[in-house]
Amino acid sequence: MSSRPATASAVPIKIERHVWVISGVVILGMIMSILDTTIVNVALDTLGKNLHSPISKVQWVVTGYLLALGAVMPVTGWMARRFGAKRVYLVSLVLFTLGSIACGLSNSLTALVVFRVLQGIGGGMIMPLAQLIMAQVAGPQRMGRVMGIVSMPAMLAPIFGPVIGGLILENMHWSWIFFVNGPVGAIALFLGWRMLPSTDSGEAGRLDLTGLALLPLGSAALIFGVSEAGSGAAIGSVKVLLPAIAGLILIVVFVLHALRIERPLLDVRLYANRVFAGASATTFGLGAALFGAMILVPLYYQNVRGQSVIDTGLLNGPQGLGALIAMPLAGKLTERLGGGRVAIGGVLTLCLSTLPLVFVGAHTSMVWISCVLVIRGLSIGFSFMPAMTAAFAVLRPDQLSDATPQINVVMRLGSAIGVAVLAVVLERESVRAHGHVVQTAHAFAHTYWWGLGIAVLSLIPCLLLLRAERPAATEAQAASPDEGALIAESVIEAGI
Repeated sequence: MSSRPATASAVPIKIERHVWVISGVVILGMIMSILDTTIVNVALDTLGKNLHSPISKVQWVVTGYLLALGAVMPVTGWMARRFGAKRVYLVSLVLFTLGSIACGLSNSLTALVVFRVLQGIGGGMIMPLAQLIMAQVAGPQRMGRVMGIVSMPAMLAPIFGPVIGGLILENMHWSWIFFVNGPVGAIALFLGWRMLPSTDSGEAGRLDLTGLALLPLGSAALIFGVSEAGSGAAIGSVKVLLPAIAGLILIVVFVLHALRIERPLLDVRLYANRVFAGASATTFGLGAALFGAMILVPLYYQNVRGQSVIDTGLLNGPQGLGALIAMPLAGKLTERLGGGRVAIGGVLTLCLSTLPLVFVGAHTSMVWISCVLVIRGLSIGFSFMPAMTAAFAVLRPDQLSDATPQINVVMRLGSAIGVAVLAVVLERESVRAHGHVVQTAHAFAHTYWWGLGIAVLSLIPCLLLLRAERPAATEAQAASPDEGALIAESVIEAGI
């Protein structure tokens, strides 16, 4: 399979105004869809009381959304090739916005879950389509700096979502958690219709109906099983093992099927490219290490230090500050050094910033914890985006429509597994604490040892990515011309 090598240009290529304009447009849609997940997480208790339902049933508001995401992402690539990335992106915004309004109008838990699924169908397509459009517009030589900005919503949403959710719940009815997406969605839709270019994502071919039956169902089943473990079910229970194993079997069958046909639903042959394979494995490991551990700090502040939802969100702010500082720098460093080197630096920073948290206690200085969170934020910026940029930079333009949903599914699976593992460990350790504050703090410290172990393990795929990037980097001078320049001409002609 031919591919374009990763480039590490010594002289950064100027990024035209239209690229930043398009970046701003897609970021608006991404912020809306990603923030919604973390905002709703802090509202589960309120929803249970208002809709007169136990948490065991209310959790379907989150689980239903995640299942819809897992089901729709694999289809996104074919839809982008068949109907065009811009058109599908606009449709996904419409589905998400209408689903949000319908959620706010719901007067029963059943209706809310149904409309959350509609939200998830739209939200699952927004992220990979936004990345696809930006990868096509920016081109490989400018991708590092652009993706450094575009990736910010995905990294910062888990940090600022609880703050926004807490403010809404304290001052408004819970329905405004969903209604707030209405005007934002309308603006994103208008700007997307006016400003996003129509790009070529390759030939769609016939829809792989067998793959459509296998992969979305397998992804949804696996995510459901993992989310059940994170919700408190025992890892060895039927509720976890049955859907997870069934999902894995369906995914394996899909892979075997995809290797036999010319145009599968997702092109698993992309993993024959060592850089893409290494970047995907790195993204999976980082998803488990970073997003898994993100649940611990808020729970520590609430359960051990007795902080409110809003205060907890604010105390997580230093992590967002670190990420904001790192991401633009990471983009420039990725273009110069390659994604593998920058990602390794990010994971090493993650490991070092996790180490102090394994000694956290009931009276550990909050200032000290905030300083550690700033460093963890730096690790977010210096790890995720470089790995994803490396993955996109080595592919032909016609392969991007397969690559973007694949790497998003991989990241989401890693995140779900990391959350599930650390949630189970924390629950078991907390049961032993019997509600004692000091012992509960020790439960968090013990769980962070697991978080440190996951972070150390994520170094392995980073090393594989670095090893795969080196031979590609030696061919940088022979790289194909910047495909983004061709798109730039059409965009400029359109008057953006």
